[in-house]
Amino acid sequence: MTQDLSVSFEFFPPTSEAAEARLWNTVEKLAPLRPAFASVTYGAGGTTRERTLNIVRTLKRDGRMVPAAHLTCVGAEKAEIDAIARGWLDEGITHLVALRGDPPKGSGQYIPHPGGYANAAALVEGLRRIGDFDISVAAYPEAHPDSPSEAADIENLKAKVDNGAARAITQYFFDAELFLRFRDKVAAAGIDVPIVPGIMPITNFGKTVNFSKACGATVPAWLHERFEGLDEDPETRELVAASTAADLCHELMAEGVRDFHFYTLNVPSLTYAVCHLLGIRPDVSEAA
Repeated sequence: MTQDLSVSFEFFPPTSEAAEARLWNTVEKLAPLRPAFASVTYGAGGTTRERTLNIVRTLKRDGRMVPAAHLTCVGAEKAEIDAIARGWLDEGITHLVALRGDPPKGSGQYIPHPGGYANAAALVEGLRRIGDFDISVAAYPEAHPDSPSEAADIENLKAKVDNGAARAITQYFFDAELFLRFRDKVAAAGIDVPIVPGIMPITNFGKTVNFSKACGATVPAWLHERFEGLDEDPETRELVAASTAADLCHELMAEGVRDFHFYTLNVPSLTYAVCHLLGIRPDVSEAA
């Protein structure tokens, strides 16, 4: 049965007019799939932050997707973050994704901003004081790269949930067993909110490998073999990517998973194809 499946999507703010056109094409293509929400990533300051604000507002006005605005602790005092959150409330935007955030490139290890929120757990607590937000947080099946241990990472997740998070969305992964083992450990720790698997269909295998090294995600040997020789064959690579991601989702569905969060990378075709393979089809009136 696919009627009980729920999907959500992540977009990132564009950096050019051409990229903005691709973003809105992605929204148009995926909106008929009726996602639970669409999250928009959030930069550490400047123009990226403004682009996020504009995209979230546009999604809210458009009405086809429920926007979920990312907020991070990086580069801002509590008062500044609180003001942004209150602005969301004033505009009727109540779904937030609360993250610690990564330090700007080249700045080294994460250091809390003076006068800011120290981490995502503190940010969730602060947002709860401001209003009745629906808050998502991050989870890491292979532990966050900055965590001293897996146990400490799960303890940090529990603090975020105890402070008011409604669900946790995981870092992407390629092995279903990683997620399932993590789900068991989280449940054993007394964390009872939904743990939503983050699914990233592979658009560029080389870039995926490099990015995975930085964020601590394992790329298994069988995946290297599957994508071998496809660097100059984008059509076949896309078919393999969609099939691989759909297979992962089907494995998770067999273990009771019913919610999926797709990291779209602002490319609609792969996410749309995977959803189709899962039996998620456009609403006829939306598509029209």
